[in-house]
Amino acid sequence: MATFKRSVILAGLALVFIAGSPWTAPAARARTAFDGNWSVLVVTNSGSCDRAYRYALHIYDGRISYDDPSIAVSGRVTPRGYVHVTVSAGGQSASGSGHLSADSGEGRWNGHSSTSACSGYWQAERRG
Repeated sequence: MATFKRSVILAGLALVFIAGSPWTAPAARARTAFDGNWSVLVVTNSGSCDRAYRYALHIYDGRISYDDPSIAVSGRVTPRGYVHVTVSAGGQSASGSGHLSADSGEGRWNGHSSTSACSGYWQAERRG
């Protein structure tokens, strides 16, 4: 259950970031206004998932990524800042959507496994 809770929340993660992430996209290589490191706070409002987590996410050329290869993260940020992300691991999945501005963002997320469902909101801030 703990793995499910972390995986589902990571989806809401879909978009807030932790300071001090080791990955930094060089400024000369940034391709969208949202490229860089972000800290995402994921909060559960409904369901049995843990209450909140912070995750470090990266955006490069509008694509969202996460450093842990055991968790599949697929997502995009449009040139206007609209976000959609999906996360899956171990038979669980979650999706999030929302909007980023120059240095912050917010949105909603939903996740499920074969036995449980959770939902909530996320908040993001740029970290580099």
